[in-house]
Amino acid sequence: MPRYFTDEHEWIDVAGDIATVGITDYAQSQLGDIVFVELPAPGTALEKGKDAAVVESVKAASDVYAPISGEVTEANAALEEDPALVNTSPEADGWFFKMTIGDASELDGLMDEGAYKEFVASL
Repeated sequence: MPRYFTDEHEWIDVAGDIATVGITDYAQSQLGDIVFVELPAPGTALEKGKDAAVVESVKAASDVYAPISGEVTEANAALEEDPALVNTSPEADGWFFKMTIGDASELDGLMDEGAYKEFVASL
């Protein structure tokens, strides 16, 4: 399953016409202890680059942006019970939502893992 990254530190896994979205380990480490996550409801239409979710830590609240356009099919209910999953498993169990892929060509503008690692190293 291909994984892509944004310059806003979101990751996106693509499986067929469904994508799973979360924030990167780098992002969660910058935020600190996550205390609350506000997720989009299934059926929400998302537009690439626009607000999709909110993550709050003891340091700050940050927007999570949609890496591509599409419609939310599922939100990670486990985060409502345990938002700290974003800290302990940011790129696996701490995913935020799943969505349809509205326009697969939008994936072309995202980074692969190597490019993302170079990007983070330059920060």
